[in-house]
Amino acid sequence: MSSEQLTREIGRSGVKASAVGLGTWAIGGWMWGGTDEAESIAAIQASLDAGVTLIDTAPAYGLGRSEEIVGKALAGRRDKAVIATKCGLVWHTTKGKHFFDQDGKPVHRYLGRDAIMHEVEQSLKRLGTDYIDLYITHWQDPTTPIEETVRALEDLKNAGKIRAIGASNVDRSELEAYIATGRLDAIQERFSMMDREIEAELLPLTTKNGVATLSYSSLALGLLSGTVGPDRMFSGDDQRRDNPRFSVGNREKATAFAGAIRPIAEKHGASIAQTVIAWTLAQPGVTFALCGARNPAQALDNARAGTIRLDGPDLAAIDEAIAAKLAHMDR
Repeated sequence: MSSEQLTREIGRSGVKASAVGLGTWAIGGWMWGGTDEAESIAAIQASLDAGVTLIDTAPAYGLGRSEEIVGKALAGRRDKAVIATKCGLVWHTTKGKHFFDQDGKPVHRYLGRDAIMHEVEQSLKRLGTDYIDLYITHWQDPTTPIEETVRALEDLKNAGKIRAIGASNVDRSELEAYIATGRLDAIQERFSMMDREIEAELLPLTTKNGVATLSYSSLALGLLSGTVGPDRMFSGDDQRRDNPRFSVGNREKATAFAGAIRPIAEKHGASIAQTVIAWTLAQPGVTFALCGARNPAQALDNARAGTIRLDGPDLAAIDEAIAAKLAHMDR
């Protein structure tokens, strides 16, 4: 285990951040059974203290709640953080395409210039800052040309309100359109040992074009953390409660997988979750791994993953365990 946090650049933007990032969807509470603000603030500050600089959030995480908590946690420490937040899921207008309802409000996918200019000001206010390091289109809007969206983002960059441009949840054609503008610095996509679809089409494009990739759900919503056993119960609006991926059978397989890689974790003085995150960061084309935490203990556990350097034999053994224990899980 190294004493240094692994850091990487966000595409060609010149913005550098810790390879392990703190994801704050759960901190927003929505679909995670609520939130504890004091614990959430402590988790963010513990991450910073441990060398994690990349903090990822979004307006849709609790209709602004996550951004507000991040803003409170970073008060007086803004210069220590690289903030990534998003645009494109809106509830102030019904333009675009309806996506879902949250707290009785319809949320639409809309990336028109008018909405982006409105959203960035709201995010800056909630975050308590005058600039955003990485501004990401959260989900793609089929009603607005990507070129129009990118022009708006470029204007924000020229105005100093954002430093880098990203896109999330894209397909190949959308990624190609973003790359064609010459302005894309990063994508953010679901990627884990169980979710490797982006390896086929997206990662070859990002690697070729110098675009960073931020993986989200790196621990598969916690299933690969080594702490979600067959007896675990999920309550309230926790999305895992009715998710087939969290069937008892799957959790048994995840427990068996954790047992298979435990010798590698112990070799590095690491937890199962840290070892899984370190594997994620060792995958070709994956630049950053976003990991959720709701309290300081979880945050510190994730942060230590950035100090682990797996070698070739470690990675080969982990890949063998993935094939043996996770390949036949229910999806």
